[in-house]
Amino acid sequence: MTAPATSASSAAEGGRRLRLNVSYGSWELLWSHVHLVLVVNAGIAAGCLPLLAGLAATHQPWRHPLPFTVLWLCVGPALAGAFGYLERAADDDGSARAIGLLRAYRRLFRRAAALWTPYALLAAVCGTDAVLLRHTAPGLAVCPALALVAVLAALSGVHAMALAASGEAPPLSPALYLAAPYGVLRRWPLALLNLALLLAAAALVARSPLLGLATLPGCALYAVWRNVRAAGPGGAGG
Repeated sequence: MTAPATSASSAAEGGRRLRLNVSYGSWELLWSHVHLVLVVNAGIAAGCLPLLAGLAATHQPWRHPLPFTVLWLCVGPALAGAFGYLERAADDDGSARAIGLLRAYRRLFRRAAALWTPYALLAAVCGTDAVLLRHTAPGLAVCPALALVAVLAALSGVHAMALAASGEAPPLSPALYLAAPYGVLRRWPLALLNLALLLAAAALVARSPLLGLATLPGCALYAVWRNVRAAGPGGAGG
């Protein structure tokens, strides 16, 4: 009789310890992050719907550079809305409602479009030229530089969207357009990490669109947003 009683009491104590280890606050924190990710995923999918529809219609978008360059412009405001929502959630201790993303998108749309357009156009032009020239004679010399400029422009655009959403960025000016590439180059290890996260998310979304869009963009963008905030004076958090 003693052994079963001891086993029962040990199991009860173990159960109590398990319940204490996974407290209500821990579950609340976990589900608040899940909520943030799901809202960001839905916002990115809705904001980039024209581009996603175009990508679903063709497997070789580089053969149609002009329409996809236009569709590429919708990504900036969607990113700014997501970053603005994350900023609001940080101010509200993770309790921001989903409607906050729509409000951030509407509030930041013009500013984000003005900031995103030059970076997006530069990335699209250099990326398209790199693809078209890769099998030509000057391609070996020109393509690496074009690819580097395209990547830097795209990362600068993402950085600029975080700047636009931070609420600390100055009004639109030539200096503001230089702040994003400066922040990318100043903290290039974080920029490389952001690039790896974004490329991995894009590759997995391209491989499994529904599952990828439901899980990955919010996770990657949350990490990118935190990295930009940690960039110091050259980033959104400086």
